[in-house]
Amino acid sequence: EVQLVESGGGSVQAGGSLRISCAASGFTFDDSAIGWFRQAPGKERERVACISQHDGPTYHVDSVKGRFTISSDNVKNTVALQMNNLQPEDTAVYYCAARSHSPICVNMDSWGKGILVTVSS
Repeated sequence: EVQLVESGGGSVQAGGSLRISCAASGFTFDDSAIGWFRQAPGKERERVACISQHDGPTYHVDSVKGRFTISSDNVKNTVALQMNNLQPEDTAVYYCAARSHSPICVNMDSWGKGILVTVSS
């Protein structure tokens, strides 16, 4: 059974930083892609960042480029998203998701429950 558990959410003021993590079990990163997605109130879920052995880290939201960094520890099966200079527009529920047997973060197979990140101005 694939399990994804997020941690590290919370509330910060604009300009602050947070590091959220995803602990995965039931598969390995050698044959999968792990991504961070987010859903803001009243908005559609969007893909934020992805990492895989084949493609490395990729970013899919222009506004986070240069501020967010995705990284992985393949031994521990964890993926982190370092978020710097957070803005109110980053407020959302952040989800960790995985897709087996794929290097890209599309059509994800498994999802975590999500954690809330709130950024106040």
